[in-house]
Amino acid sequence: MTEAVHRIRRAAAQRPALARVAPFAVFIAITAGQDLLGGVWPYVLYALKTALAAWMIWVLYPVITEMRWALSLGAVAAGVAIFAMWVGLDDLLVRIGFPSSYPRLTTSDASWNPVAHFGRETVSAWFFVAVRLAGATLVVPALEEVFFRSLVYRSLAAKDFLQVELGHFAWMPFLVTSLLFGSEHHEWLAGVLCGFALQGLVCWKNRLGDAMTAHAITNFLLGVWVVWRGAWHFW
Repeated sequence: MTEAVHRIRRAAAQRPALARVAPFAVFIAITAGQDLLGGVWPYVLYALKTALAAWMIWVLYPVITEMRWALSLGAVAAGVAIFAMWVGLDDLLVRIGFPSSYPRLTTSDASWNPVAHFGRETVSAWFFVAVRLAGATLVVPALEEVFFRSLVYRSLAAKDFLQVELGHFAWMPFLVTSLLFGSEHHEWLAGVLCGFALQGLVCWKNRLGDAMTAHAITNFLLGVWVVWRGAWHFW
């Protein structure tokens, strides 16, 4: 097993773009299957993809040198502000004159709601809630920030993305990366605004870790909000 991990790491070091794509691509591929299946499968596949992505992050951690958590006041402020924007955007749009909420991107009519599926008093329901919260807080920020703000952004800026500093700012990569990031989320408008904030944080700090931390804080607070308020549509 150890030798297999070493071989993967050596291969990943020789293919830096693939190393940054693979965890995200696997996660998205399983998500696509998850959205097509009913019953217990969306919950089982979420746990599976979270565990697999976590393992891939662990394997590739020595290779992807920018994938390092960093804590700063800016990261905490950004994470809390993005959460507030995410849950309050609909009300804000109505207050400034929009007649109703904006349409969401969705591949399914069903909400991801283990409490409704398994029952509020069951161990299964709260196990899958915990898995979702842990995955959204600890796994998703690392794989998404590496893919979007380390690879995609810098690849749009130059052919050899490793030669582009994380703090380099360019309008076209900034806008395109944020739009792509937004299109990955049901709440696409909130996702685009979140992309602006996270990319701006990377450009400001010239490192990825602050954006990972901000992303984790947002996802954790949103998960708590989902469970507390029963706002399962956010999941």
